[in-house]
Amino acid sequence: MDKLPVVSGAKSLGNEYNNKNIVINELIGLRAKVLKCLDKKQEGLEGIVLDETKGTLLLNVDGNNIRVIKKTATFRFYAGRKSFVVEGNEINFRPYERLEKSLKFYKKRNL
Repeated sequence: MDKLPVVSGAKSLGNEYNNKNIVINELIGLRAKVLKCLDKKQEGLEGIVLDETKGTLLLNVDGNNIRVIKKTATFRFYAGRKSFVVEGNEINFRPYERLEKSLKFYKKRNL
């Protein structure tokens, strides 16, 4: 797979993404890789997050848009030169509800 571009347009609520705030921040525009998934065909997929619903992420993978169910997958998100592993259940909320509902996961995550 060709190296995907680093997306600089994605915005963090703070100055930059870190291991704690990744679960409460905007994911659209970040590069993501599916590390584990109940659907074994989706394991290893890597692309840019184009859209997000309560239960899914839409990834652009080599020009194809593929929807991945959040709660059945583990993701690695890339923000600049950093990367963060996130369990799907930590982000299984509507994007606009994430700040409120993901705080319990935020508090448990290490920096």
